[in-house]
Amino acid sequence: MDAGAYANDIEQVLLSREEIQGRVAELGARITADYEGLDLLLIGVLKGAFVLMADLSRHIGLPLEFDFMAVSSYGAATQTSGVVRILKDLDHEIAGKHVLLVEDIVDSGLTLSYLLKNLRTRRPASLEVCALMQKNDVQQVPLDIKYRAFDIPPVFVVGYGLDFGERFRNLPFVGTLRPEVYRDAVT
Repeated sequence: MDAGAYANDIEQVLLSREEIQGRVAELGARITADYEGLDLLLIGVLKGAFVLMADLSRHIGLPLEFDFMAVSSYGAATQTSGVVRILKDLDHEIAGKHVLLVEDIVDSGLTLSYLLKNLRTRRPASLEVCALMQKNDVQQVPLDIKYRAFDIPPVFVVGYGLDFGERFRNLPFVGTLRPEVYRDAVT
């Protein structure tokens, strides 16, 4: 485990650096094959997906464009509120483009469902989702996630772009926090 200054905060590593990098390379190869001959636009959902999007893009052997959206459905909580606000919209039009929405984690699916509906109104040529993780047994809306690296248990995780209080995003793995980290954050 390469947790550095956060070593005392991590309870368990769920996905190692090696596991993540291996699956991201596999997804990149699959995306390359699926979109061969097409221009692809990656849309990263900020802030959490920026690490995945950077690594994934280096494994896609196609011409790529990049754009980002920032949404909020968590605030400072560890569970989604279900209310989605767009904090930063796309910089470019997506009509007629092949779009791959890159997401860090899917849990309830409410935020992703909202984003997909919003993006479909902009008439992309195609719209698919690539997610690093999906939590088991917590999805509240039906979603088709074409590219998913991992299924994980319904626990709060940090690392590889995911945060708690804007910390832990730079960890090269995905793990859970020790309970005292939560207690210390609310006291």
